[in-house]
Amino acid sequence: MTAIDFHGVYPAMCTPFEDDDERSIDFETLRRDARRLEEAGVDGLVPVGSTGESATLTHDEHVEVVEAVIDAVDDVPVVAGTGSNNTREALSLSQRAADAGADALLLISPYYNKPEQQGLVDHFTAIADEVDLPQIVYNVPSRTGRNIEPDTAVELAGHENIAAYKAASGDMGQISEIIERTRDEEFAVLSGDDGMTLPMLSVGATGCISVAANVEPERTCAMVGAALADDFERARALHHELGPLFRALFVETNPIPVKEAMRIRGYGPGYVRSPLTRLSEEHTEHLRNVLDVLENEDLEDEYAEIER
Repeated sequence: MTAIDFHGVYPAMCTPFEDDDERSIDFETLRRDARRLEEAGVDGLVPVGSTGESATLTHDEHVEVVEAVIDAVDDVPVVAGTGSNNTREALSLSQRAADAGADALLLISPYYNKPEQQGLVDHFTAIADEVDLPQIVYNVPSRTGRNIEPDTAVELAGHENIAAYKAASGDMGQISEIIERTRDEEFAVLSGDDGMTLPMLSVGATGCISVAANVEPERTCAMVGAALADDFERARALHHELGPLFRALFVETNPIPVKEAMRIRGYGPGYVRSPLTRLSEEHTEHLRNVLDVLENEDLEDEYAEIER
């Protein structure tokens, strides 16, 4: 297994779709976007996660997206989202992503089934035992209906192939405890919630898997880099500059707003696959205003006006 230093910014990539009845994958835009993000200085890319609408991709499409991103970039690791609520399915996706050349895996905890904590341990361990790649355990109870508790995360951290934990629970006490209890392990804790990234970095997280970095990769990298260098004054300033964007990207279900932001910025189409829908007109106007402000130099006064 090749070790990956999970520090810095890893955009959770969108999957762009064509304007056709099937919402076919727009591979040309996908490759261009991967190159844009790499050139912006991100530390890795995460295709086919929740932001990549993995739930509506076929297994073949899933692997094709991973392959396209790998082919597009030169020197950043590609972390493939391969989670499922079916252990055999997650293992199959993980093996196929490994065969395609992925550098690491992101595994959401099983959703809908709501397994007990021992079931979570068994699920992640079954995949880690079979696939020799660094793996990130992803906790997002709002989507899965089940929390990965600290004892479970700490137990999983002892597996040689489980290298990191993506935290999107919103529970800073729990996140801090996991960081505290895994300090002696080769184990990273990453933010999965843009608004929580700076607070998490302040207690020892090492980076983020970010939605906002699709739209503002340079600023996100600057914020995380400043925090990792202990320049929290600079990191706080950037956090507050980005705050309105963090909020605007979650006014409706992710990735609806970020896809609209990508469209506004000219990075890709805003199409989503059913049952998701396009961003409402009201929220689109506010998002456009937030993006306009980010392109201006005098940020502080403009943000205050938008927030009012």
